[in-house]
Amino acid sequence: MNKAIFIDKDGTLIPDIPYNIDPEKITLQEGVIEGLKLLKAQGYIFIMISNQSGVARGFFEEEALNGVKDKIQALLEKDEIQFQDFYWSFNHPQGTVEKYAVECNFRKPKPGMLLQAAEEHKIDLQQSWMIGDILNDVEAGKRAGCQTVLIDNGNETEWVSGEYRTPDYKAKNFFQAAAFITDVHSTDLGI
Repeated sequence: MNKAIFIDKDGTLIPDIPYNIDPEKITLQEGVIEGLKLLKAQGYIFIMISNQSGVARGFFEEEALNGVKDKIQALLEKDEIQFQDFYWSFNHPQGTVEKYAVECNFRKPKPGMLLQAAEEHKIDLQQSWMIGDILNDVEAGKRAGCQTVLIDNGNETEWVSGEYRTPDYKAKNFFQAAAFITDVHSTDLGI
């Protein structure tokens, strides 16, 4: 079984530019490369888990995310880091594109994307982590059976509490999240 780091895209891996699909505007958040290196050294695989309601809202087509995926992979390539897979939820109940204007088990805070990834990539969810910048990310991770880290960078503005909405750890940035996870892992191994 694999162990994974499920990573939210906007506001976690890259700066949050609403509905951006322009690869030229995609950069990595500070500390992401260093954090991913730490996690990779501990044997984690990386899976993107991202709501992309811009499709449901008619702002762009599904295929537009191919350029986003390619740019993220290119930014990581020189450090020999790659995402194993990318999971997107295109749906939103208030969408304007009928096909995507639905409730589903994939849109975070529901766990569908993580559960599908776990099945397809033979992932042990109890040994895996979800890292995100809002409590919907935390909830999706908890509902899937993962441990969670909230990057408390100001993007969570509602702070609606609930059974699945308390992270295992709050970090200031991605590197701090990775350092916490790898330290927990080292402690478990008695290192």
